[in-house]
Amino acid sequence: MSGIYLFDLASMQARHLAVRQATIAGNVANANTPDYKARDVTPFAQVLARAGYEMAQTASAHVDGAGAGAGTRVQEARDGWDVLETASAVTLEQELLKAGTVAREHSLNTGIVKAFDRMLKLAVKG
Repeated sequence: MSGIYLFDLASMQARHLAVRQATIAGNVANANTPDYKARDVTPFAQVLARAGYEMAQTASAHVDGAGAGAGTRVQEARDGWDVLETASAVTLEQELLKAGTVAREHSLNTGIVKAFDRMLKLAVKG
């Protein structure tokens, strides 16, 4: 496999986030449409896995892709949503939380690209 380029990866994620945001907007727009089923897109991690990209540990001091020693724990799913009644299967609260997640991921993506761009410009200036 050839190298993974940060700008290409960030562009892929930006396109994925745009599609997800449009899907969420469609869910919200159709919240009162009878028999409408809420939709979502495949998570970006699964898109990368299908494309053959995966985390790689290039040095023994790096954290491995499986997250060993990261101190994670499994959390049980709970049904605690306060649901607004609509004529469809769309839960507005969940859709708005998804939209907030997309906005945060987009901000992170943009911040990383800006930082990498500044780093490349500094390296070229020498």
